[in-house]
Amino acid sequence: MITIQSENFSMAQICASGQNFRMEECGDNRYCLVALGRYLEAVQEGSSISFDCSPEEFDSVWKTYFDLETDYAAIISGIDQTDKYLTAAAEYGKGIRILRQDLWEVIVSFLISQQNNIKRIRRCIRLLCENYGEKRTSQKGVAYFDFPTPDSLAKAQVEDLYACGLGYRSRYLYETANSVVHDEINLDKLWELDYDAAKKELVKLCGIGTKVADCICLCALHKTDAFPKDTHINKVLSAQYPDGFPFEKYGQNSGILQQYLFYYHLMVR
Repeated sequence: MITIQSENFSMAQICASGQNFRMEECGDNRYCLVALGRYLEAVQEGSSISFDCSPEEFDSVWKTYFDLETDYAAIISGIDQTDKYLTAAAEYGKGIRILRQDLWEVIVSFLISQQNNIKRIRRCIRLLCENYGEKRTSQKGVAYFDFPTPDSLAKAQVEDLYACGLGYRSRYLYETANSVVHDEINLDKLWELDYDAAKKELVKLCGIGTKVADCICLCALHKTDAFPKDTHINKVLSAQYPDGFPFEKYGQNSGILQQYLFYYHLMVR
C-alpha cells in the first residue's frame, strides 16, 4: 500500500470523466481498475489517496498511468480569469487527470462509445473481455480479465461480436482488429507522430471519424492539444465561445481544459 497527497486528483471524477470504462466504484470511496494487464484498488479520503500495490509497482506503472508528474494546478492557474465559465469548470473538475492508457484498449473503447452511453459501453467492454480476454488473478487473489488483443478479436466472428452488445459497431471492431493484425496500421509508430499526423492515420481505420480519433489522441497518445467535440462540448462552444475557443492561448493544454468543460457540462449543465 502506498499513499499520496494531492489536491488535484479525484478517483471519483476520473471514473466519471468518460476516459476509461474499466474503472468503477467498488465500495465507499474505493475504486477498482483493470488496466495494462493489472488489477488495482485505490481508496480516497479527501486529498489522501491510497493505492493497494507495492511502491515499485506504483513508481513503474501507476504514477505514469495517472499522469501524477504533471502539474495540473499550474495548468489551472494559467486559465484566463475573465473566462468565468472555464474557471468554474476547472475548479469543479480539478481532480481529473488525463490517463496514459493502453492505445489498443482506447481505440476499441471509443469505437464502441459511438452513439452509446457509459453504462452500455461498460457492459460491452466487460463482455468483450470475458469472452476474448485472458483470465488472470491478482496477487491478492482477485480474478479479472485482461483486455482482448487485436489478434483475438480479428479471429472472432462478426456475429459473435454482436452477442457482446456491439450492434453495428461489431464490423468496425472486426475490421479495425484485422487492420492492426495485418500491419495496415502500425500502432507503435503513432507515438512518434504529432497530433495532426496521428489523427490522419487513425481515421483510416474502419469506423473512426474525427471525434473518435481526437478522443484516442487525447486519452491514449496523450496529445493534450487534441480537443474532442461531442454533443456536450458543441453545446458549450455554442453557448460560451460563439467566436471560437481560444486555442492559441492554451495550446498544448487545450485538451486538458476540454475535459474540465466536458465534465462540468455533463455533471452541472
